[in-house]
Amino acid sequence: MTSQRADGDPGSVRPGVALALATVSFVALLIFGLGMLSLGLDEDVIATRGLGPAPGVAATTLATLAFAAGLWSGVRMTRPSYGAAGWCAVASFLGYLAGVWFGALLGGAGLATAVGAAGGVATSWFGVVVAVVGLVCGWGGIALVRTRARRPRWPWEDDADE
Repeated sequence: MTSQRADGDPGSVRPGVALALATVSFVALLIFGLGMLSLGLDEDVIATRGLGPAPGVAATTLATLAFAAGLWSGVRMTRPSYGAAGWCAVASFLGYLAGVWFGALLGGAGLATAVGAAGGVATSWFGVVVAVVGLVCGWGGIALVRTRARRPRWPWEDDADE
């Protein structure tokens, strides 16, 4: 039994499946990367005091949605380009900053505090982590769709002997 997509392209992963796998990987790596960097630097991801959890939740949510939208626009093309991974990085970075800003406003902070919190993330290593995770996961999602490889098979699985 061979894997063959409905459009006749053997071996590659469907765009929807690649989007789901890459998005789950994005969330996992984002949480891991920000957590490990926070632990290593002994700093909070959002250094502004008194904001509560709303900016972090909103930032992760908007970054994930922006990443998924950027990746979907890349993987649904006939022959996806790895350049779309760069757009995934930019979209996730901007989505994270917008989420920090919006979450700070929802949490009751003033406009200047919200801008300061978003600016603090944008000019720190935490912003770099968000962009790198977007780039890596975007590249992985595109690679899943572009690959023409087949699943690994043991020699005794070949139909040639039958």
